[in-house]
Amino acid sequence: MNERTLPRHIAIILDGNGRWATSRGLPRTKGHESGVHKVRLAARACHERKIPVLTVYAFSAANWSRPAEEVDNLMRICREFAEDAHDELVSRGVRVVVVGDIDDEVPTATRKATERLIADTAGGTSMTLALALNYGGRRDMVNAMRAVAAQARAGLLLPEDIDPVSVRRFLSTSELPDADLVIRTGGEQRLSDFLPFEAAFAELFFTETLWPDFSEATLDDALAFYARRQRRFGRTDEQVGRTATTAEIGSI
Repeated sequence: MNERTLPRHIAIILDGNGRWATSRGLPRTKGHESGVHKVRLAARACHERKIPVLTVYAFSAANWSRPAEEVDNLMRICREFAEDAHDELVSRGVRVVVVGDIDDEVPTATRKATERLIADTAGGTSMTLALALNYGGRRDMVNAMRAVAAQARAGLLLPEDIDPVSVRRFLSTSELPDADLVIRTGGEQRLSDFLPFEAAFAELFFTETLWPDFSEATLDDALAFYARRQRRFGRTDEQVGRTATTAEIGSI
């Protein structure tokens, strides 16, 4: 596999932590604690494979509806990740950003630890790790629509000039490229409000592997799946073939 067949942006839905724990007779929190270590593994593996961007669905806006004790533990785990992974991410030159809203609802300790991680890794150039924290795709799109409407009302944006590019500019993911590959562990086959706009053309890889069992082999299976896909973006097979040939000739 070469860099031409690698996705530019991988997004992962970290599913199966609770089921992994309960199947072992453990509290669900133990599954989340085990799963957070796999976030570090995934970031490290993507960095070593020269994947420019990795986004992980750390905490959905819908997760606030879970039992209070579990939410508190998830916020603690998010804080501990920001603290424990800090030095490795800095040394690897990994820039950390957040998509979603950490200003409201997210506990102060978790928010401050995350903001410190963001600030201390801001100069990283080898890779971007995006943490989807208190993130909801539909909510993000609604917020973008409100911003677009405000621009139009102020006369700064004409209705006829509103296009995907202008909408994209107001999403919390605006500084990231669109997702090329979405991986979901845990056996479910849905996006669960994750990057609905940005993953419109993404390849979707679903695996029965529960997130705490995620490994480099799981990632490589997803990358091999991606490398076999033909990325047409609405074009015909023949058009894609001609484009590839032209690109190959131009690179000689």
